[in-house]
Amino acid sequence: MAQKKSSTKSGIICLAVIVVIFGYLGYVMGLAPMLQTIMATAHDLLLNTVFFLMAVCVVTGALGRIFVEFGVVNLLEKLLRPLMGPIFNLPGVASLGAVMTFLSDNPAIISLAQDKRFSSYFKKYQFISLTNFGTAFGMGLLVIVFMMGQGFFAAPLIGFFGAMCGCVVSTRLMQRFILKAYPAYAEENACDVSLEEEKEEQVEEKSLFIRILNSLLDGGKTGVDVGLSIIPGVLIISTFVMMLTFGAGEGGVYTGKAYEGVELLPWLAGKINFIFDWLFGFADPHLVAFPITALGAVGAALSLVPTFVAEGWADGNAIAVFTAIGMCWSGYLSTHTAMLDSLGYRELTSKAILAHTIGGLVAAFIAHWVFVLFSLI
Repeated sequence: MAQKKSSTKSGIICLAVIVVIFGYLGYVMGLAPMLQTIMATAHDLLLNTVFFLMAVCVVTGALGRIFVEFGVVNLLEKLLRPLMGPIFNLPGVASLGAVMTFLSDNPAIISLAQDKRFSSYFKKYQFISLTNFGTAFGMGLLVIVFMMGQGFFAAPLIGFFGAMCGCVVSTRLMQRFILKAYPAYAEENACDVSLEEEKEEQVEEKSLFIRILNSLLDGGKTGVDVGLSIIPGVLIISTFVMMLTFGAGEGGVYTGKAYEGVELLPWLAGKINFIFDWLFGFADPHLVAFPITALGAVGAALSLVPTFVAEGWADGNAIAVFTAIGMCWSGYLSTHTAMLDSLGYRELTSKAILAHTIGGLVAAFIAHWVFVLFSLI
């Protein structure tokens, strides 16, 4: 009986929220123009943004697989290993997770963590913090390449530095939260592996041409899968955010064309824009749409950038901040729960989200001020 009452209550709340949101949009825009704009915006995003992002995913996926096949990932892991302990308070092998998530997406750290040989290097509190650590590098290559494709080169690299700083804050803060809640995790091993369980895989020898061909095709196929997976986020989240960000058509008339909206987010951001201006250097309140969208999906957030650049709202500073916060947050609200659940520590989800929220804000703040210093040189 109680369950039925709870279901009825949640249904009423859900219906009320939908009526309020679409009632507001329909009241301002008109019902027919609102529906036309939704369809037109989603269609344009699919054709001109999603397919472009998919192309970038295919290219970067192929490049990433080449790096794995010919030992570049192992080389990077060895070079980065000495930095893991002093900076992130993690074992050296964690650098492999950073490289893999940078070349692909957040969940790559989970596939590594489920390998007993990999997880045996970690204490429990370090092992759980891999969720925050891996997320901060997720889709890093895609984000940087996409930003460079918009005509910016130094700004994305500054943003990458900011993302790494945010990662340090998020990872260490998460470790502190864990140890405060579970002090015993400081000494408990995440996993114990006996020598008998360690087996070396037999690698079939193939010609150089076949190795290159297989790597390119397999990596490209992975890129297609990533490109397909970002479609719902881009079409649903970006369409909704854009309708709350952009204004009416020419002459203030709603015609049902793509990218028309009610300008609610800029209006709200304009009330406290002095905060965003000081923290992130956002000169235009429209730019706040990027970090809001990046909370759920960085692919959807990237779809906003071409319009921001075309409108003249986004400059080098904005691109640096977008890169930092896009990489660091990388849609963590939609992935943290599933990632911690797969590791078996679902109860720590709220702590991971809090730590990563702070880490992303720190990343954007540092990227902004480093870009300011860079501009003075």
